[in-house]
Amino acid sequence: MGDVVPAHAPVRIPVDGTGGHFPVRRVYCVGRNFADHAREMGAAVAASKADRGTPVFFLKPADALVLDGQVPYPPATQDLHHEVELVVAIGRDAPPGVVDPADALGLVFGYGIGLDLTRRDLQAAAKAKGLPWDTGKSFDHSAPVSALVPAARVGDYTQRAIALEVNGQRRQHGALQDLVWNVEEILHELSRFYALKAGDLVFMGTPAGVAALSPGDRFHASLDDVIALDGRILPPVIAA
Repeated sequence: MGDVVPAHAPVRIPVDGTGGHFPVRRVYCVGRNFADHAREMGAAVAASKADRGTPVFFLKPADALVLDGQVPYPPATQDLHHEVELVVAIGRDAPPGVVDPADALGLVFGYGIGLDLTRRDLQAAAKAKGLPWDTGKSFDHSAPVSALVPAARVGDYTQRAIALEVNGQRRQHGALQDLVWNVEEILHELSRFYALKAGDLVFMGTPAGVAALSPGDRFHASLDDVIALDGRILPPVIAA
């Protein structure tokens, strides 16, 4: 007996300048990974690296990725927020066990730039009740992402910066050396909970400046001059 419903094809992100594609398996996200953003969200900020505690992780479905930048304003919210983030693409399976931070960058195929779109009102309401906030983060079209750039073209990512403009005005900017948990540490921590495999993406967290988006807004996200993502917020999809 064959499949009883049609199988969905994997999301495949273009690899810049190659004609190739990166098929996506999972999308991991890191919360509160810039101290300035943690402060603006009212979270406590560690005084030193030793006091960081543990990273905050959540996931988005792979089919939440948007490759053409065209994002319908989502339902059930009046407060859609942008969060610009470095995106890390895993190019090979991690060996069994916990990944040593010294070996972590060997898993990385490349990098991109993306937005972790957030229904902030739903997230805030869930937080206030001590409930999970999946509906605030893991919804359709919630993860616009650029093409990917091989790691060799990016070089030392810690010397790069991410930025976001909305309607031509800068909203966010963050030097990647200011990550609370760097890429190596995040891959190490993720591997304590999940088997990291080729095809996984990691959205690395956002700097300060998160704010609302409205239908008609245009955005330009960038990883220095290496890669960019342009898009716009479309009107809500109205059910027939």
